[in-house]
Amino acid sequence: MALQLTFLGGAGTVTGSKYLLQNGEHRILIDCGLFQGYKALRLRNWAALPLSPKQIDAVVLTHAHLDHSGYLPLLVRNGFRGQAICSDASAALCAILLPDSGHLQEQDAAYANRHKFSKHHPALPLYTEEDARKALSHLKPTPFDQPVTLPGGARLRFVHAGHILGAATAIIEWENRTIVFSGDIGRYDDPLMPDPVTPDQADYLLLESTYGDRLHDRADPQVELAAIIGRTIHRGGSVIVPAFAVGRAQSLLYHLAQVKRAGRLPPLLPVFLDSPMAIDATDIFMRHPADHKLDARQLKILHDGVRYVQTAEESRALTASPMAKVIISASGMATGGRVLHHLEHYAGDPRNTILFTGFQAGGTRGAAMVAGAQSIKMFGRYIPVRAEVHNLSMLSAHADSGELMRWATKLSKPPRQTFVIHGEAQSADTLRRELQDRLDWTCLVPDHGQSVALA
Repeated sequence: MALQLTFLGGAGTVTGSKYLLQNGEHRILIDCGLFQGYKALRLRNWAALPLSPKQIDAVVLTHAHLDHSGYLPLLVRNGFRGQAICSDASAALCAILLPDSGHLQEQDAAYANRHKFSKHHPALPLYTEEDARKALSHLKPTPFDQPVTLPGGARLRFVHAGHILGAATAIIEWENRTIVFSGDIGRYDDPLMPDPVTPDQADYLLLESTYGDRLHDRADPQVELAAIIGRTIHRGGSVIVPAFAVGRAQSLLYHLAQVKRAGRLPPLLPVFLDSPMAIDATDIFMRHPADHKLDARQLKILHDGVRYVQTAEESRALTASPMAKVIISASGMATGGRVLHHLEHYAGDPRNTILFTGFQAGGTRGAAMVAGAQSIKMFGRYIPVRAEVHNLSMLSAHADSGELMRWATKLSKPPRQTFVIHGEAQSADTLRRELQDRLDWTCLVPDHGQSVALA
């Protein structure tokens, strides 16, 4: 019997990853992500799936980032009753990410209703914090490298993808075919995360292409951090770092601690982590030593000289403080969270710096600022951007084009078919051409909603 693969997200875009694998009456959804960025993409979150969630037997999550897990509360609310299988660390991270996502959506809807700037009356959240907490009971933590039987007789095994804590590549064997879902592939030789593992072989491969058309800057991130922060502090400004709470925040804490220890920045420079979720994620990081490279001594420095900001009142006081400082706050693309209030206050002052640290999806405030936008829209009005803006791409947790090719060439033989996913049009097509021209692979960049038979 032919397996059927349908691309319900993460095709032609880096967000909304959802891949439906069907064998007769059995259906498995690999990743269950939210669309982010452009409004046309975000509207897809509100559209019904082409099948009832009740018809999905199981979900497999490659990792906890919301573009891979954030639709799960809606799936459960609409009738999904199966298990969502993920690594142990991913389950722990989802336990903070998903309720926070619901809470932020409720907050945004309430704010829009109070200030009457939404076109919808009333504005509603996509799902609530309570919806997200109900979804957590469906998570089934699974160890790496341990086969698990899925509904319909499929066999699943996770290997490390190296992207964030708990990130996995999913290997599914079904009807004598091996289908590999890369998830988000991480960096080689990262100081925190393990190197990504390439499976032995794949009949069909779904390969991410976030950075499929470019190489990361090879400059030392600690040198760059010291230079940017140093000149900002020298002119009396502050550095606002929109950072992903899971992965990037912990990487930044590590690098900043090393920079201070090396004497490249003042040892008493105030560094604030203003994200309860990032604080919780750091604790989870410490509880999963098998999923990262840091030893106990190195873990300790994540806390060195960092002040945690827990309450909203503390965050508002931090915004108002005139001291020169570094504020690390979510979200990483400036799409929501406390960082917006810091940006509202600091973006208009040329003494300050806004420092991004990775991929900025099209349609996000982060992408606009990195591209040189003179103003950004927040809270129903436009805020001028006069601060210095940088993006340190070398801190990205995504493999670049060279690392993606390095990962691919470790397969023992070419897949029958490779689907280039999770990339914007230019990135995906550039990687497709590289795989075809250099490795002689058969490749396809699928369209959203496209279905293909896996013979």
